[in-house]
Amino acid sequence: MSGQRGKPADEIGKRAQRMKAARENPGPSPLRGIGTFGMIGWSVAVPTVGGAFLGLWLDRVTPQDFSWTIALILGGVALGALLAWAWVGKEGGDP
Repeated sequence: MSGQRGKPADEIGKRAQRMKAARENPGPSPLRGIGTFGMIGWSVAVPTVGGAFLGLWLDRVTPQDFSWTIALILGGVALGALLAWAWVGKEGGDP
């Protein structure tokens, strides 16, 4: 009889372990991919647009032989690419 009583307890224990493992290691989510795409987009767009506005202001205030706008747009794209690369590297540890 003691074998009968242990069986349901073992099943409950195994089920609890499976539930705990599922909670600790969730599978890949499509929403996570969309969130990653959005984060990468914003991390590139914000420095680029910021560089464009700063460049337009500098072109009006301190005219030079070169265009501040183009230089700071390129700088914003480079900074955004570095930010996106760092963010993906940090978040990329999970499969």
